[in-house]
Amino acid sequence: MQRTIFTTPIVNTLLRSFSIGFLKLTGWRVEGALPAHAARSVLIAAPHTSNWDLPYTLMVAFTLRLNIRWMGKQSLFRAPFGGVMRWLGGISVNREQSTNLVAASAHAIRAADGPFQLIVPPEGTRSKTRYWKTGFYYIAREAQVPIVMAYMDYERKLSGLGPLFEPTGDVDADMATIKAFYAPFKGKNATQFESTD
Repeated sequence: MQRTIFTTPIVNTLLRSFSIGFLKLTGWRVEGALPAHAARSVLIAAPHTSNWDLPYTLMVAFTLRLNIRWMGKQSLFRAPFGGVMRWLGGISVNREQSTNLVAASAHAIRAADGPFQLIVPPEGTRSKTRYWKTGFYYIAREAQVPIVMAYMDYERKLSGLGPLFEPTGDVDADMATIKAFYAPFKGKNATQFESTD
């Protein structure tokens, strides 16, 4: 598997120290921990309303000792920054093509030779949208791993890992439960986040 910033030993140690210090100095609190049986899992990234979400997510991941991969639009991976984005854990997604992203993502999780947390923003965009994509749900179902309800609340400067969610197969009911959990959280651009239909 490709080496990332999270699996580069000395860099990981230095950036973890930096992340803990920066978040503390700027008033952020990080809560929760990843249970051992969720070492391979799908993390919901919500609310996702700003480009600032990525650096904060990386710092929270270092603080919680996660080994994350995240999905980003294809344009982020163009030269000259493509290699850097992949090293940061990014996986390029072409929104214009109908590819079997669910199956490929589930396979990557199952095939990982160690911890692997795939972060998926359910809104699929930083822009305001009422409808959440269900890709994260089906990836978790196919990979047979739990969903971790990760959050970032800019209003309270609070981020971390919430409860695990085991999909039941009733997509509508499960999505309603998941979205209800996220209702109190405020993204950086709070008016762009919809957690209700």
